Amino acid sequence: MFFKKIGVVGGGTMGQGISQMLAAKGLDVLLVEHTTEKLDYAYNMIETNLDKQLEKWAITKAEKKLILSRINKVAHLAELGSCDMVIETITEDLEAKKAVFSQLDQVCPSNVILASNTSTLSLTELASSTKYPERVIGMHFIHPVSRVDLVEIIRGLKTSDSTFDETRRFVEEVADKKGVMIYESPGFVTSRLICLLINEALHVLQEGVASAEDIDDAMRIGYNFQHGPLEMADRFGLDSVEAALERMFREFGELKYRPSTVLKKMVRAGHLGVKTGEGFFKYDKDGDRL
Repeated sequence: MFFKKIGVVGGGTMGQGISQMLAAKGLDVLLVEHTTEKLDYAYNMIETNLDKQLEKWAITKAEKKLILSRINKVAHLAELGSCDMVIETITEDLEAKKAVFSQLDQVCPSNVILASNTSTLSLTELASSTKYPERVIGMHFIHPVSRVDLVEIIRGLKTSDSTFDETRRFVEEVADKKGVMIYESPGFVTSRLICLLINEALHVLQEGVASAEDIDDAMRIGYNFQHGPLEMADRFGLDSVEAALERMFREFGELKYRPSTVLKKMVRAGHLGVKTGEGFFKYDKDGDRL
C-alpha cells in the first residue's frame, strides 16, 4: 500500500499533533471536526505551534507554509473515502468512537486501514461496530507527537496480519517512529505504567511525604525524566488521567488502579492542568510552566 493521503478525525491536542507531524513528513492530511469553529481552532493551534518552531529556528517560513498547505480542513467524514488510512483521535468515549468507526466503515473502501489513537479502550469492541473488523487497529501516539518517536500498535481480536504489517510499515517507514506491538489489554503498556506512576506520586503528595515540586524534581533529576509525574499529569489532562485509571480499575478490579482522592478533587475543581492553565502547577496560554 502506498500512503499519500491520511484522514485524521478529531482536532484536539493529539489530532493537531498527528496532523502536523504527517504534513511535515510530506503527506496530505484531511482533518475532520464537528464544527467549523472547532476546525478553525485546531488549524490555528497548529499554526501557533509552527510559529513557536519558527521562533526557535527549527523550521523556515517556507517549511511552515508547506506544512500548512498539506493540512486540509474537512467538515464531513464522507470526504475521507479517498484516504489511504484514517486515524481517529476523538475523546476517550467508547460509544462516540464506535459511532465514528461505523460511519468510516461505510465511506472508506474495505482495503483502507482504520486506526484509533485510543490509549485505553478495547480495539476489539471498536471493531465490532464495523463490517470489516480485520482492518481496525490501534495506533497510540504519545504527546508531544513530534518529539516522541514511539507508537504502540495494538491488535484487536480480529485485526488481520496484513493490517498489522501495513500499519507497522506506516509507523516505521512513513512516520519514522519506533513501533511496538501490543496485544490488547486495558491501558496497553505506556498508559498502564505511566498512570500507575502518576497515581503513586499523587498518594505520596496526599500523604504529605513531599511537595508537588519536590516529588517532580526527585523523578525528573534523579531518573532523567523530561517532566516529573505531576507535571506529566497536568500535560495529559487530569480528567484524562482519572478516566484512564477508572477504566483500568473497572477492567482489572485491582486497588492499585483506583484514582487517588486528590486527583478526583482537582478534577471536580476544574483544575485540569495545561488546558485550563492550572493543575498541580500553573501554565501560560502556550502551555509553558510559570
